[in-house]
Amino acid sequence: MTSMNRARKIAQHLAPATCNGDEVTLVSDSENVKSEKVGRVAILTLQRTKSLNALCDPLIKDLGAALLVAEADPDVGCIILTGAGRAFAAGADIKEMAPLSMQDITLSDKFKAWGCVAECRLPVIAAVNGFCFGGGCEIAMMCDLMIASEKAVFGQPEIKLGIIPGAGGTQRLVRSIGKSKAMALCLTGRNMSAAEAEKAGLVAEVVAPDQLMPTALKMAHEIANFGRISTMLCKEAVNAAYDTTLKQGVQFEKKLFYSLFGTEDKREGMDAFINKRKASFTHQ
Repeated sequence: MTSMNRARKIAQHLAPATCNGDEVTLVSDSENVKSEKVGRVAILTLQRTKSLNALCDPLIKDLGAALLVAEADPDVGCIILTGAGRAFAAGADIKEMAPLSMQDITLSDKFKAWGCVAECRLPVIAAVNGFCFGGGCEIAMMCDLMIASEKAVFGQPEIKLGIIPGAGGTQRLVRSIGKSKAMALCLTGRNMSAAEAEKAGLVAEVVAPDQLMPTALKMAHEIANFGRISTMLCKEAVNAAYDTTLKQGVQFEKKLFYSLFGTEDKREGMDAFINKRKASFTHQ
């Protein structure tokens, strides 16, 4: 089944949208990913709890489909990605990978589908509740920011299996926490606590376990209620800093900035500021 077909299948199960405060208004359950909607926020929950949300191919396909549904919904302005049970995701499904040869994994390009998280145009918050190892850490780093429970634990333990991170772990870790700390994690396979991760800059905030989702939802609602076009372009501009020189990045940012002067939300936001009232964005 293609990702688009999976997306359509999920969309068919979505109930009509009605929102009352923080009430969950839309629910969709695929085999591996639960999709909910709270106001303008989509919550995607990995739910292979028996395997600590190990990232098998079907889970990644379900996640990609759920992301497509959320991105296509004009009433969604931000996405939260989290995991059920004791883990965000404890890594790739090793039982699925163990039989593969170099030829098998090269020809199948296994991690290409994982890019669905990084390629999502809406802001994505990773709410990390427990084990976040290997591929799980890589998926979390593909999100735009992380909020972690005090019980969250991070790591890239692939070296213990005779391999290395393969879905961006060595590259995104360096950009997040610097070369020395990234080398220490990848070469030893050691873990990093939530407190260490916040100090190193891997996560934006660490909270008590029972405050993880309320904190993530509060931030997601805040983001989602700004203009959808401006938040999408802001995400694009920040991400460009990874791929361009400073001069190129500043030029790119300036063009996006100028383009927003053609939107209704720019006019509404500035008029609201001048007249000392709350802006009511229409995402146009």
